[in-house]
Amino acid sequence: MTPTTSNPKIHEGRNLKRFREMLGIKQDHLAFELGEDWNQQKISLLEQREKIDSNLLEQVSAILKIPAEAIRNFDEEKAMNIISNTFHSGSFVANSVETYHNNPIDKLIQLHEEKIALYERMLKEKDEMMGRLERLVGDR
Repeated sequence: MTPTTSNPKIHEGRNLKRFREMLGIKQDHLAFELGEDWNQQKISLLEQREKIDSNLLEQVSAILKIPAEAIRNFDEEKAMNIISNTFHSGSFVANSVETYHNNPIDKLIQLHEEKIALYERMLKEKDEMMGRLERLVGDR
């Protein structure tokens, strides 16, 4: 088994640990999945290696269900650079504010219809009051 050739800044063991932790998988479970020759301490030592053998990396990536290339090529510095350059105060999901676009003509029509409905209710109430007054006056 030969070690993989990759960017010298990329620490494959550390990347493996990051992905394993993101997926919520314990070292013991990964060791169990790799077989009898593996235990938690060996996984810990594996995660300290700068380069991991290609065959072993393929096995681990299959267990984690992620591409081996993700572990080989993940560069934290580049990822942080992308995050810092793409997330701004207005672009972060938690800070998103919904924007509503109102058509002013639609708003005017809506207000006009509300005003007409109000006038109709007022005329109806006036007619009812006039009817009550006529009955009161007529009863005397």
